[in-house]
Amino acid sequence: MNWSVQNIQGSNAQDIASSIETSLRSGELQAGDALPAVRHLATQLGVNPNTVAAAYARLRDAGRLVTSGRRGTRVAGEAVQMPAVYVVPHGLRDLASGQVDPTLLAQLRAGAWNKLRVFLAPPTSGISSPSGELGDDEELLCVTREWLQSQGIPSQSSVGVFSSTLDTIERSLRQHARPGDRVAIEDPCWPPLLALLRSLRLRPVPLPMDAQGIQVPPAGVLASCAAMVLTPRAHNPTGANLRGDRWRALRKQLRACPNTLVIFNDYWGLLSKTPFVSGGGKSGSHNSNALPPNWLYVMSLGKALGAEMRVCIAAGLPDLIDGMRAHHAIGPRKVSLWLQRFAALLWRQSVKGRGRGSFTHMQGNYAARRQALLAELHKHGVALDVDLDGEGLHLWIGVPDELTVVQAMASRGWAVQAGSTMSLMNSPGIRISVGQIDKRDAKRLAADLAGALSLQVRAVY
Repeated sequence: MNWSVQNIQGSNAQDIASSIETSLRSGELQAGDALPAVRHLATQLGVNPNTVAAAYARLRDAGRLVTSGRRGTRVAGEAVQMPAVYVVPHGLRDLASGQVDPTLLAQLRAGAWNKLRVFLAPPTSGISSPSGELGDDEELLCVTREWLQSQGIPSQSSVGVFSSTLDTIERSLRQHARPGDRVAIEDPCWPPLLALLRSLRLRPVPLPMDAQGIQVPPAGVLASCAAMVLTPRAHNPTGANLRGDRWRALRKQLRACPNTLVIFNDYWGLLSKTPFVSGGGKSGSHNSNALPPNWLYVMSLGKALGAEMRVCIAAGLPDLIDGMRAHHAIGPRKVSLWLQRFAALLWRQSVKGRGRGSFTHMQGNYAARRQALLAELHKHGVALDVDLDGEGLHLWIGVPDELTVVQAMASRGWAVQAGSTMSLMNSPGIRISVGQIDKRDAKRLAADLAGALSLQVRAVY
């Protein structure tokens, strides 16, 4: 570090922060460099320690510094670059990307198309849309509230519409957390979440997963976190559903953590047969004590209605939702009202019936694919620590060496996802997604995986 504490000057918080910013821009201060303790710098500059603390806080809130308790204050790392796009090599079956089967998705019926065309027609009376320029579509809000009630989510919660799961989680964290804060996450977890936390300069706290969902951490861990991101159903990548007893133990801890925002990422909600953790059911009853003091429910429509359906609903406490919507209005302004109405019509259509395109048909189809693969893997003696009653598109399989198994599967015609991008705890594994296979593929896939797992790792000199 070619830098001296003598370079910091100023007699007020603004000047001190500007002096440090100058050193950052010039490159004299690099990512990871430690800044002097507040009292030490205050003595050197002849100012009150609160003045230095205020200067550090300005730079921390701007994402330029991170505070790490006893480790002191350090220069934040560079913002994460755009993640590399994963491309499946030509000729391989894609079991890596985790996409749904497009042949199972609903197609909007003619009657619904007519309704959509009427909605799109420009008003002839000069009266603007009841949703307003920045409002959300009333039809989507209506079907959303019906859904929330069926899941036992309090009816007095506020509702907002955003563009995706990641977009919604990002806005909630920007609203609630500050750079340097800790966020509890599942391990392994959904890879984009790790990239998001790094870009926001938030510190992930990995909590291990097992067949019953996320493991309950030691006392005090959740209280030290500004937020927690939790997948209640069909966890990606393990497929585990959060069991009731596990959730009750977590909730007991969270009741003593009113400042910890619990973000429920219920991306598989519309396709799940498992009740939500709040205890909702067909009766629509709910218990307000079933949720923690500070919570946000997030459900993207992408898995149930198609990957390009860039619509995500969120429900939570009014202050949080209002802040997220205000922030959204400054940039994107709104999610397309056309897309919102399209999603609402397709949602209502897919809830009905049991034929192709219905949620019931998709539920059964994906469950059958998952169970067929589990059964074939069991026949080949592949050890699995998974929730046999789990759901969703994914299976997590522990392996002795990720690279060996990924390469071996590629040589057999399968592209699978290495688990290193999903785990901070360095538990080797691979993720297999069942969205692009059918039951007839399960036998060959299981045999190929068993063969790949039996290979011996050899050192290359």
